[in-house]
Amino acid sequence: MTPYVFIALMLLGSCTKNAQDDDTPGGSTNNLTNEVDVWFTSGDQTRLLQKQTTILAFTTTPNTYPNLDIDATSTFQKIDGFGYSLTGGSAAVINQMSSSQQENLLHELFGCTGESLCVSYLRISIGASDLDDRVFSYNDIPEGTEDLTLGKFSLSRDTVSLIPVLKAILKINPDIKLMGSPWSAPVWMKSNKNSIGGELLPKYYPVYAQYFVKYITEMKAHGIVLDAVTVQNEPQHGGNNPSMVMSAAQQADFVKNHLGPAFQKAGLTTKIVIWDHNCDNPDYPISILNDPAAKPFIDGSAFHLYNGQISALSKVQAAHPDKNLYFTEQWTGSNGSFDGDLKWHIENVIIGSTRNWSKVALEWNLANDPGYGPHTPGGCTQCKGAVTIGGDVVTRNVGYYIVAQASRFIPAGSIRISSSVPSNLPNVAFVTPQGKKVLLVLNPTSQSEIFNIHDNGKKALTSLPPNTAGTFVW
Repeated sequence: MTPYVFIALMLLGSCTKNAQDDDTPGGSTNNLTNEVDVWFTSGDQTRLLQKQTTILAFTTTPNTYPNLDIDATSTFQKIDGFGYSLTGGSAAVINQMSSSQQENLLHELFGCTGESLCVSYLRISIGASDLDDRVFSYNDIPEGTEDLTLGKFSLSRDTVSLIPVLKAILKINPDIKLMGSPWSAPVWMKSNKNSIGGELLPKYYPVYAQYFVKYITEMKAHGIVLDAVTVQNEPQHGGNNPSMVMSAAQQADFVKNHLGPAFQKAGLTTKIVIWDHNCDNPDYPISILNDPAAKPFIDGSAFHLYNGQISALSKVQAAHPDKNLYFTEQWTGSNGSFDGDLKWHIENVIIGSTRNWSKVALEWNLANDPGYGPHTPGGCTQCKGAVTIGGDVVTRNVGYYIVAQASRFIPAGSIRISSSVPSNLPNVAFVTPQGKKVLLVLNPTSQSEIFNIHDNGKKALTSLPPNTAGTFVW
């Protein structure tokens, strides 16, 4: 450590511990009051959602360190939540736990008291995703037949694990929001009659719209309300199992002439969200929203970040500022490092998406078994859940902490507010419904970063360790 850094850190410790008393470093520590609570997660895992004990207070004492300026008068989007996808595979491994350990885990993830994460948003698959143990839809019928009235529609597969786990979650957090996303239509509606790739045949657009209506209605009969659905998961990726390809023109046609009117006729308030794919093609959702017949049925657009830049969300927002944005998926893999994944996902998924107008920030799979299963034949073999569950043994992985740094402190209904971005300190700030201010900051560098949280004319001088995400609450 250089003499300069040592002196700076000594000054930092003196200011943060004593500024509350007399606004001078080295003042008395009597009657000291902490004003800012702080939690750190570090890439080397020495701190894992760890509450800090250093007293941090605001002062008017000047210093030469950079300011991170907070302006609560400048507001942006309202947050719907932070969370994961509860895949069918996630539900299966959770459902296999003993009842007591399952209850403990679900309270830890979805409870909003004490040390719980207060996860506030979940995405589920409509039919199978590639992280189910087999491919299925809710209308699987013999090859060469069709079911135009959906008389053989059944949620039976979901009643085994997914619906029971959802009911347990809703008992803990009845306000959690749910989004449904299909990976494929039933194969009999598709051009290639296969679960992989193919397109939805136009002659089945009306019945597929009713498939959505029936799904939403029957889930509601189980006490499960869908806040939103996306039209198609990754509509430009036809190689997954299951998957289905859908062009922007096809999606616009389906929404404006079939899905939107079907929801309207059925009296459904479930939001319709388009795209649900990468940030490299913002023109896809923009082109659909440019269609004056499709736009009224659409709540917003959803994004992943396997390609492109997170700033694409702001391009869509600028083109259609009256429509919402959602960040719905990003995976962590078996070959990733805790340090690298923590920094990339905090910067891009949590901070990046919300700074670019997203109402939600979701990581991919909530849970898997120790072999990265279950998954379909040809499905993802390296997707790492936020937790790994082997029997009743739970391992908390990097995805757990990526979401936790936000979800525990930024509840649904929080409003993003303006925050400046000093060099090396990506960040995002919010005001909660309770009036608390929350600042999430990342230090992606290999040295400590010293800075002021500057709010309402006062400064709190603090430090963020190397390769660390910090959440500050006051």
